[in-house]
Amino acid sequence: QVQLVESGGGLVQPGGSLRLSCAASGYTQRYYAFGWFRQAPGKEREGVSAISTSDASTYYLESVKGRFTISRDNTKNTVYLQMNNLKPEDTAVYYCATDIGTNHGSYRFGFRFGAWGQGTQVTVSS
Repeated sequence: QVQLVESGGGLVQPGGSLRLSCAASGYTQRYYAFGWFRQAPGKEREGVSAISTSDASTYYLESVKGRFTISRDNTKNTVYLQMNNLKPEDTAVYYCATDIGTNHGSYRFGFRFGAWGQGTQVTVSS
């Protein structure tokens, strides 16, 4: 069973930076992609970024392009989301997710994310 554990959230001032980490374990088959989603209070969950494991292609929500960078350490099965120039509207719970080839889950960036972490809070405020 896939386990995804996020870390790195917190409180940061506008213009600041945070790096989120997501460690994957408990699964011996192929991971097709990893992604980051976020959900702010009263809003629907939205896909923020994704990275393909086959060719390392990356995908971003338009509003975070140029500010967020997704990357992966294959040796550690860990995915990162570097967030720079954070804005108050980035405040949300951020979730890590992975596409392991299931036919259920959230479809975004061309992948179906069926396994999820517990989320980490990111608050951008002065």
